Amino acid sequence: MVTLTGPGGIGKTRLGLRALTPLAAEFPDGARFVELADITSPDLVVARVASVVGVTEEHGRPLIDTLSDALRPRALVLALDNCEHLLESCAQLCHRLLASAPELRVLATSREPLRVAGETVWQVPPLAVTAADGSAAEAVQLFAQRAAASAPGFTLTQGNADTVAAICQALDGIPLAIELAAARMRALTADQILSRVSDRFGLLTTGDRGAAPRQRTLRSAIDWSHDLLTEQERVLLRRLSVFAGWSLEMAEVVCADDLMPAAEVLDTVAALVDKSLVVREAEALGQARFRLLDTIRAYAAEKLTAAEEAATVRHRFRDHTLGVAERNFAVGMALVPAPWRDRVDVFRRYDVDAGNVWLVLGQCLAEGEVETGLRICTAVRPCMLVRGEYALGCEWVDAFLSRPEAAGVQPRIMGQALIGRAQLSLPVDPAAAEPAARAGLELCRAAGDEFWTAAGLNLLSEIAVHTGRPDEAEALGQEAMAIAEAAGDGWNEGWALGIRAAIAGVRGDVGLAADLARASVDVMRSIDHRWGVARAQLGLADLARLGGDLPGAKQMYGDALGYLREIDARPEIARCLSGLGRVGLELGDFESAREHLAESLRVCLDIGTGIGMARGLEAFAALADREGEAERAVLLAGASGALRATSGLPPPPGARAVGYVDAVARLGEGRAALVWARGLAMSPEAAIDLAIEQSARARRPRAAQGSPWAPTPAPSEVTPRELEIAALIADGHSNKAIAAQLVISPATVARHVANMMIKLGFRSRAQIAAWITEAYRTGGRPADRPSGGGHPLRGHGHRPGR
Repeated sequence: MVTLTGPGGIGKTRLGLRALTPLAAEFPDGARFVELADITSPDLVVARVASVVGVTEEHGRPLIDTLSDALRPRALVLALDNCEHLLESCAQLCHRLLASAPELRVLATSREPLRVAGETVWQVPPLAVTAADGSAAEAVQLFAQRAAASAPGFTLTQGNADTVAAICQALDGIPLAIELAAARMRALTADQILSRVSDRFGLLTTGDRGAAPRQRTLRSAIDWSHDLLTEQERVLLRRLSVFAGWSLEMAEVVCADDLMPAAEVLDTVAALVDKSLVVREAEALGQARFRLLDTIRAYAAEKLTAAEEAATVRHRFRDHTLGVAERNFAVGMALVPAPWRDRVDVFRRYDVDAGNVWLVLGQCLAEGEVETGLRICTAVRPCMLVRGEYALGCEWVDAFLSRPEAAGVQPRIMGQALIGRAQLSLPVDPAAAEPAARAGLELCRAAGDEFWTAAGLNLLSEIAVHTGRPDEAEALGQEAMAIAEAAGDGWNEGWALGIRAAIAGVRGDVGLAADLARASVDVMRSIDHRWGVARAQLGLADLARLGGDLPGAKQMYGDALGYLREIDARPEIARCLSGLGRVGLELGDFESAREHLAESLRVCLDIGTGIGMARGLEAFAALADREGEAERAVLLAGASGALRATSGLPPPPGARAVGYVDAVARLGEGRAALVWARGLAMSPEAAIDLAIEQSARARRPRAAQGSPWAPTPAPSEVTPRELEIAALIADGHSNKAIAAQLVISPATVARHVANMMIKLGFRSRAQIAAWITEAYRTGGRPADRPSGGGHPLRGHGHRPGR
């Protein structure tokens, strides 16, 4: 027995009929299709099956006995369609018939399993929206077919294919929804349908009049499932619509009350999973995760509003999100004692629940809850700094500060937000960060907030270092350190020591700089904060490299990198990798230099840091020069100069620029000027492609290069996250679908895809899909394969280094 399950409109009946056609020819007694949707009484199930099979009732004998005897010698396939409202009767019938008829096979369709012994449940997936080979995917083909039938003359073209794919993606790849949308081509263009698809239940109201009533509109398809739920299941389903994704514990906190007791949430969620209304996701942080398809979520949200529960549940969700964020901040910033593994979990939890944070922030912004929004922004700021999400963090804070309600925010909360906003803008524009940092410091000092006062002083000290004011930086750092020491605030004390080490380095006192950096390491170790340890070790490694202690620098960079990878601290990972690359360059180990510089440059591209990309291109220019490739050295140097200019960055230090003099001399001034001009005209992406791929290609034997479409072994820099995304691409998922499944933004997915194309020398998603499919089909190893169970292409959803 096989049961096809899935939500309404997913195509269970059509798939069942399609499968039945070849099956019928394989069984001597053929196949029988039994439609049960119109049966309202469980007592009529046996009679309907008997009627279709051709068995008549015998006087004085139960019909089930007659049916069972009649089917015992037969070899046939019995298809039972739409069993969800008759589960118990269908289960009892299947159990009896399968036990008595050894050659009988049952194919059932239902929105939840029948739970019969020997039943295999197959969850019918949505149609693919993107195809691995670059052709039109299943969902797009279905739309095109139905649109052509509805509006003769419609054809899928290069001009409308992206719009059609976007419609299909917005409709979750649900066949019924796609067909109903395609029917609108009689009156609307594809662009108009896409613009209206957010009101999917208003748009998708006219279907095939020959279809069953429940399949004529998207709403009626979901209504059919909703009507079969218990009252408690309906309550929980509508309340779950507030989440982007959730764990059981979140549902128990946010959704429970007298109508939905917390003790019954587990069983009710399980029931909704069985009924194909809730999707079970991969676990995260030891917890099972769940989500709703967008279509189901929109329907459930309407029910939440109709029940007049929307404000109450959303406010519970807001309060829960705020509480979790502030507890995580206390753990992450060592305001409370905690082991390092707990601090690591803070950053991992951010990755899992970022979608929920954005939902709540959007709700706060819409409702004018500026103080709550700023508190959440402040609490998640360390995670944004670690991920390099500077612009995103600034945009949220600025959005709240622009609201008129910002005038009523408590001074302490406003001060924290301003300091956090300044810290997010520091890596991009140190001078522009200073006014907000000073304003925030004044507010926090006046409010007696010692942690944030020390943080504001440290930030201003760091800004002063970046803007060439070491004396002022020293005074600010000493004051921050005194406040932190008195308050027992290890984080700010260690931070202050690290900044003072940088000041000593700027002044040329290398010995003092090393002593202060080691003191920072000691303080950070005392509070078990290895992110802080790694930051201080980076300073020590830079000092060692500049002082000529290359083996020592390599060791310290390596130690720091291990800690940084645990929390995926991207900006510092890029800096650490760059340091290792420069050490390799100085040691003459060009392969090591290439490997580390390439990964550093890709991380910089991923997080969009202009200074990191510029320095990475300069390092690759130096590598090209060392390898005798003068033209590529000048080209990359020119591209770096353009990037510095467009990003408002200063020119490189003179000592770094001297490295290109030999390359210019070898080319000659005239040729060098032309090549430099070509570099200035390159985009950052093209320059990075040139730096990484041509450098790697130059070292690669010609026979290994092969056709650009042939699967090739991946460089070691292909990360587990990128392998995971490659597998999802091969499964036909779009960037948006991948983002939803992995709980990251579509922009981040796009950057990972771009990185893989750079690494692998590909030019399309289809090549990525072909590469990973072929690599696993032939038993190849594109990169370190994730260990453990599960699908070999899936991994575990962990980030690199975890």
